[in-house]
Order: sequence, then C-alpha cells, then structure tokens
Amino acid sequence: MPRFARHCLAAATALLGLAATAQALDLSGLSKDVSPCDDFYAFVNGNWEAATEVPASRGRIGNFDQLRQNNDAVLDKALKELADKPALQNTPGLKLIAAYFLSGMDEAAVEARGISSITPLLNRIDGLQRREDLPTLLALLNRSGIHAPLNFSVQADRKDTRRNVLALSQSGLGLPDRDDYFRSDERTRTVGAAYRSFAQTLLAAAGRPASDAELDALIGFEAQLAEATRERARLRDPNASYNPMSPAELAAAAPGLDWSAYLAVLTAGAKPPQRFLVGQPEFATRVAKLATDAPLDLWRRYLAVRVLDTLSPRLPKAYATASFEYRGKTITGLQAPPPRSEDVILQIGGRTGGEPMGLALGEVFVTRAFSPEAQKRAGLLVEDVRASMKERIEKLEWMTPGTKAKALEKLANMQAKIGAPEKWPQYEGLQLSANDYAGNWLRVSLWHSGQQVKDLDSPVERGRWRMAPHIVNAQAGGLNEITLPAGILQPPFFDAKADDATNYGGIGAVIGHEITHHFDDSGRNFDAIGSLTDWWTPADAAGYKARADKVADRYAAISPLPGYNINGRLTLGENISDMSGLPIAYEGLQRALKRSGGADRKIEGYTPAQRFFISNALVWRSKVRTEFLINQVRTDPHSPAKFRVLTPMSNSAYFAQAFSCKAGSAMVASDPLTVW
Repeated sequence: MPRFARHCLAAATALLGLAATAQALDLSGLSKDVSPCDDFYAFVNGNWEAATEVPASRGRIGNFDQLRQNNDAVLDKALKELADKPALQNTPGLKLIAAYFLSGMDEAAVEARGISSITPLLNRIDGLQRREDLPTLLALLNRSGIHAPLNFSVQADRKDTRRNVLALSQSGLGLPDRDDYFRSDERTRTVGAAYRSFAQTLLAAAGRPASDAELDALIGFEAQLAEATRERARLRDPNASYNPMSPAELAAAAPGLDWSAYLAVLTAGAKPPQRFLVGQPEFATRVAKLATDAPLDLWRRYLAVRVLDTLSPRLPKAYATASFEYRGKTITGLQAPPPRSEDVILQIGGRTGGEPMGLALGEVFVTRAFSPEAQKRAGLLVEDVRASMKERIEKLEWMTPGTKAKALEKLANMQAKIGAPEKWPQYEGLQLSANDYAGNWLRVSLWHSGQQVKDLDSPVERGRWRMAPHIVNAQAGGLNEITLPAGILQPPFFDAKADDATNYGGIGAVIGHEITHHFDDSGRNFDAIGSLTDWWTPADAAGYKARADKVADRYAAISPLPGYNINGRLTLGENISDMSGLPIAYEGLQRALKRSGGADRKIEGYTPAQRFFISNALVWRSKVRTEFLINQVRTDPHSPAKFRVLTPMSNSAYFAQAFSCKAGSAMVASDPLTVW
C-alpha cells in the first residue's frame, strides 16, 4: 500500500479529528411518517429533502456534493497557503499547482490578458485557406486539447493490455447529446436556442461575428456530425468500438482527408503508428466527407467555436459568463455561478479527476485529509467485499464450472488502488505561469499530449494512477482494477472510526459497485488482465444476457419526472453494479461482524443490518433542479439517486429481512432480480 509523505501532519490530524467526532450516521433527516417498507428513500431522506433548498449556485445538493464542497474547501485553504508560502512548494507538482491555482484566481490578470493566450490557435484557424492544410490543423488542435471533431488518446490495447495503442473517437458536438440535434420537444428547442446564442456571443466577443445564416450553417454542420455519432448506449459495447486499422485502411474507409498527414502531426515525437484503433469508423467517414464538401469558412467558424467553448471558463467575463448562461443555467438550472475557487479547482482537476494536473491537486489533498489508518481500514473492506463476491460466484447456479473458474481468476487478479499513488508525477518539461490561466491550460494540454505520444513507444504502466485522489468518486479501470481515491474515503461514505455497518453501507457498497463493474454487461467481456476476451461459454453468455435484459427493462419503466424515462440500456452497467454491489457489500459486513461479534448490537436504536441500509440511503441523499434531472436522464449512464436506493433495495431479500417488510410492500419486488 502507498505511504504518503506528510509535511502538514498537524493539519491532517486536526481535520481527521473533526471527522471522527462528527456523527457517523446522520439520523436527523429520518421521517417517522413514512414506513421503511413503503419508501425507504423517503424514510431516510424525506425530512431533509422537505427542509432543503437547492442553492442558487448548484444544480444538485446532497451528500456527494457536500463532500465535494468540503474537499474543495480543504484544497482552497491549502492552495492559498502554498501560494503565500513558496517554501512549502517543495515538489514539482506543488510548485506547478500553486502557479496554476493563482492564475485562475487572479481575475484581473484574466481580464488583462483577454484572449491573447489563445490567439495563436485562432490565427491558425483563420489561416485555413487550403483543404490540404485541414488535417494538420485538426491534429494541432487535438494536441492542444481541442476535441473537434475527433478525440485522441493513448491507452492500453483492449485486446493486448501489455502494449499501448493510439485510439481515435467521435467528439466535437456543442449540444449535450447527439439526439438534441434531432428532437423537437420544448426542452430541446430551449437548449438549442441557448447553444446558438452561446456560439454567437463567443464569436462576436472574439471579433468574428456571425450572421443568422452563418449560425444556421454552423448548427447544420454539427448536425451532420451528430447524424454519424453513435448513441451513448451503443458506445457501451466494447467490441463494437474496437476497430484496428492501418493508415491505408482508414484512408480507404474514410476518403477525403489525408489521414497520414493528420497522424504524422498527432503522433509527432513517436514512431508513426502502423496500427491504431478507430472507435466509430462511420464518424471518421463523415469527418472526411465534410473535409471534402463543407466550405472552408464553415470549418473555420466551427473550429473557432470549439476553441472558444473549450477555453471559455478560463477567459475573461464575456466568455465565462456566456459559458455559465449556456452550460450552467440552461442545461443544469443554476441561478448563480459557483464560488471562484471551486470553479478553478474543477477546471484544473476535472469533474471526474481525469485532467492532467488532477494528480497535483491530489498531492495537496492527501497530505491534509487522509491517514494511514483510513487507508488500512479501507483495504480491509475491499478484501471483505471481494471475498463475498468470490463466494457468490462459486454458488451461482446458472454458470458452468469453466466460466466460474475464469471469473474467479479475474476477481483474484483485480488490483485495488486506495487513497493515492505511491509516487507523484514529476511533470518534467512543464512550466506554468501565475498570471496566465488560459495559457496554462493550453500548456498543460500540449504537455499531456506529448506524454501520451511518448507512451506509444512504452509498455503499459499498470500501477499508474489515472484519477485525481481528491475526487469524490470511484472507478473501475480498464486494466482490471478499481480505484478508491482519498476524496471519497471521507464521511459519510467512510470514517475510520465509525461502526462497520456505517462503513459497509457507505464505501462498502461503492466497493461492491466497482468490483461488479468488471462483471457488468460491458465489463464481463474483459479477462483477468483487462484484455477484451470472450471467456464465456455460449450458454453462460445467454444466461447472463437474459438476466441483464430484465434489469434494463425494470429501469426503463421508471419515470423520474413526467415525460422522461430512465434509459435502461444506457444505465445498464451502473444499474447491474448497484443491484449486485449492495448485497455483496452486505455480505462483506457479515464477515466483519463475525470477526467483531457485534451482529446483534444496536446503535441509536438500529441493528447493524438496518444501519447498513440507512447508511447507503444517506449516501444517495440529494435534491436536484428539474433542468439538471432532465439532462441526467438524457445523457448520464447513472440512474437518478432516488432509484439507486429504491430499486436495488426492493430487489434485496436482505433489506426485507432487516426491516421485516412483507410481500406486497412497495419495497419488496414481486419478481426480484439478481445478476450476480
């Protein structure tokens, strides 16, 4: 397990002390007017929900969001301390992140610089006068972090995870979802009009005003890309997205764009790849057709909007406000922007912790808010939940012995990354300025692209962290691994001093969820080393599919709000992981209670079994704005929080037993579903 150097142990001890003295299980919101067998979500969260207003600067409020704000507050204080005391900047990451944070917080410097930091990119776009120059320009933009209209990454080859491979995928749309270009309902029209206004504002602010006809053409251009864009649910099929090609094969499949010229710039610094992956060949074909057919002035306008949209949160108020009006207000219902420091931390680290400098934020965070004790106990939870999954696989009646053996091998080889990496990146060659926010983002993007290209000539580094440790989330990675960052190993998910039931209902269920992701309808296609391999017999695969189809249908019947049903196929992996991860975590709790001998001990009037489910329902406590919920139902692979409580628990015999719920109760499914 990693051991972390701590230059602020006193601050860490104080923070953890506060967490330890906080009530481990918040029972203040429980509603005595609702039976747990009628609506367990309302029983646990009803009073809180009734008394809670969503703040103007939030699209959603709840325990996930509150913990994120708490973590951001830790980072805000620590980053300001780093900036004020340069002597504390004693690693490359700390030095760089201090400058990056300062540049984002210095609004006067942002205004003074205007768009000068991105002017070279915009000038390159303005200079596009020959179609022959388009491939080079697209590659340059990709390396600069502009995913328009393609995105690139270097990743472990899905069918041979020992080596890295270049992968190209669809991207470059300004509306939230490809279907938003073709729907005609009122909500879609509202979002579409806001995007049109957003693009118009960006172009005008940058001295490139567009007429109504030119804006019509821009939206039409993106609609042509959207037409060739795969639906989100289809992207969940890993085999369909695995399309190895050579440059000649891509040129034949997508004529009209000089792919060799594009790849030469994209991978400059490495050997030109003779084999790469194209996630959606039909999208590449459409891009190439537009490279031949679309007017160059339309390409220039489209690419300028993509640059300005991407950078707008890091640009002067004219751009940042336009971005908030569209992405914050129209799409998610925010009435006011979040605090500046929160937004800067978000822009640096990313929403899921995948931005290149996210690990530097993690380095700041873990030295102040994560202890060896917490890491040790979290590791014990992982092994308890893993052991429960092992027992479940062994007892499956529908799976044959050969397939079971492969599943057990995969489970045994699953790597758990807990807290933070053992070593922090050194960021060789990267330099940042304390007064150039947008320029810093571009420097980081170009540096990161260069690092990715270097990976093409290197073996896969399995121990590398790809998730920022301050993030309130967890991840099932593509190399048969799960990641539990320090950011989520905090109350109410986890408290090293809390009772087992609270922890197993919180972070234990998260662990079960992430383990199960490697056995969901998509994850089950990968083997013990994370390679895309069919290790299932036809009969076992058919048996699995039949169970998964029932889960998809069950969720597809749920309407979180009138006129909007959950997309059972898009959310299938998350729903399988919720439904299976919860009982696996519960069985992990029984292992812990067997060691401690506390199975019958009540705390605050509730048994360990009851506290387990209360803890889990508290994790999903949330209240959302209508706009946020609509966008989630349309675009998010996760079901709304309420149904991450109601559906898994109503299908669990453990829940019914814990609260003595009888057949016919709303929280007892008439046809309970299980997959694992």
